[in-house]
Amino acid sequence: MVDTDTETSASWQEKLRMERRIPWLIRFEEVLPRFSPAERLFLYGISVVLAISAFLLVVETSHYFSTVVPARGGSLTEGEIGPARFINPLLAISQADQDLTQLVYSGLLRANADGSYSPDLAASYTISPDGTVYTFKLRPDAKFSNGTPLTSSDVVFTIQLAQNPDIKSPQQADWLGVQVSAPDSETVVFTLPHPYAPFLQNATMGILPKSLWGNVSSEEFPFSPLNTNPVGSGPYRVTGEKTDSTGSPTRYDLAPNPNFALGGSMVNRITFQFYPDNASVVRALNAGQIDTIAAVSPVDLPQIKDRGAELMQVPLPRVFGVFFNQSHDPALADPAVKTALDQALDKQAIVDDVLGGYGVTLDSPIPPGVLGVAPHTTLSTYPFTVAASTSPVVSANITNAQATLQRGGWTFDQTNQVWTKGSGKSKLTLALTLSTADQSELVATANAVAAAWQAAGVHVTVQVYPLSDFNNTILRPRAYDAILFGEVVGRTTDLFAFWDSTQRNDPGLNLAMYASAQADALLSQARATSDETTRSNLYQQFAQIVQKDQPAVFLYSPDFLYLVPQGLQGVQLGALTSASDRFLNVYQWYTQTSRIWNAFAAGQPSQNY
Repeated sequence: MVDTDTETSASWQEKLRMERRIPWLIRFEEVLPRFSPAERLFLYGISVVLAISAFLLVVETSHYFSTVVPARGGSLTEGEIGPARFINPLLAISQADQDLTQLVYSGLLRANADGSYSPDLAASYTISPDGTVYTFKLRPDAKFSNGTPLTSSDVVFTIQLAQNPDIKSPQQADWLGVQVSAPDSETVVFTLPHPYAPFLQNATMGILPKSLWGNVSSEEFPFSPLNTNPVGSGPYRVTGEKTDSTGSPTRYDLAPNPNFALGGSMVNRITFQFYPDNASVVRALNAGQIDTIAAVSPVDLPQIKDRGAELMQVPLPRVFGVFFNQSHDPALADPAVKTALDQALDKQAIVDDVLGGYGVTLDSPIPPGVLGVAPHTTLSTYPFTVAASTSPVVSANITNAQATLQRGGWTFDQTNQVWTKGSGKSKLTLALTLSTADQSELVATANAVAAAWQAAGVHVTVQVYPLSDFNNTILRPRAYDAILFGEVVGRTTDLFAFWDSTQRNDPGLNLAMYASAQADALLSQARATSDETTRSNLYQQFAQIVQKDQPAVFLYSPDFLYLVPQGLQGVQLGALTSASDRFLNVYQWYTQTSRIWNAFAAGQPSQNY
């Protein structure tokens, strides 16, 4: 017996399926069995090509209507020479100290790559018309990494510690004579004894939490465990450390600080590994144990293997030169002598020979990048080129120097092989001692300078001293004819300590014993002027006066070299005062990216900020 209801239902369902099927698909299924195997294979191939094309079209359309933006994730491991002892903005001295302090702490302001300043812990600030009162308003939600509110009392506490002579802070000199007060929990007022335009740099100093440091005495301050287990308000916080058998840190792990005032950092973890010397750091890089090396020495570049690294290069605002003590050697006061000593040098050859080409020659007391536009960062990939060593003695330079001496009334004594001028008791002999510290680049530079001067017939003796002896027995008492040394100018371009006549004696840094009423007036006016354009013009006038008086032979500014992985983006070097300034915008660094629709991209940083 046939179940007519079931049969009818099956027929109806089949009919419904046929009606729902696409007519062209029905015809295709009817025709497909008539194709030969070759025709079917061809048809399937065409179908695959069309499917791939459609997919690529969708991808391209997605790219057109979307933007690549930084994404959180990834990690970096940096190699450091020597351990960190003081992760503390008031005590940091070594590069490792300063690097970790830059990451863990933040100040009222944050310096930018172009040399300007922007609010950090401060929401805003004002400067009185006479330039002596700076008023900062803190962010109401400012916090330390442990969640404790950061208030004006923390700022006042930190500044007073910096001013305390018992703390022996390297920052003390920056705060001498500055009065600090807190009218309320969100306001800090600094009163200066006189206008000082570079004061904004002081406001970048990291702030300590009073709740943790308040009960630490001056005697205990350098020994507190908080120096190696810090709590700050910077872009990162310490999450772990490893120590050796002596208790000295060998590794620090850092993670983003969720309470950082400028937002969350992109790189999920930054690790510092500590090594005893340059060779150990290079070996660790070649073995893939670390990703980055800061302040790379040019002599180490040939030892680095290709692991996909990039070399970032930017001039440091430092002035290396030979400074004359004219009162110690009267011959060095003669204009012809000073001109000839400058003419005899091939400064580019010295940069190539000593710095491997990683430096900028100078003819001025002002280094590149501190006036006007920030210095340009050069990026190069493996293999990293190092300039071939070349003799700093160039015959044309020597001939010009000798001619200048002759025009200045100097005569070369063929018998004694020395330049002389005058006769009797007023007779001058051109012979000098060039003193420097026992650091490889300084010694190499001193020898290169001496070789060129000796080729011109000048008697030169190079004296090299251990750094401690150099400071105590040569530099401070000004016991030298000429001294080869460097000046750290920094982004503030405050040249007062290096060139004002009041700074000729220790602890001043006027190594050339330079005195000029006109130069003094320009320096004083520049450091009291807030307008950047006016300050720049004043310093340019000052530089012209110094170049005319020739109290020194300016040689070069070295480059800062930073080896980073190619996948690291967002790094902005710009005007660096020290190597730790490479971390000024570390919260914007990233190694990961994601793609979002343009409609949602407003306010998001693009891949290239």
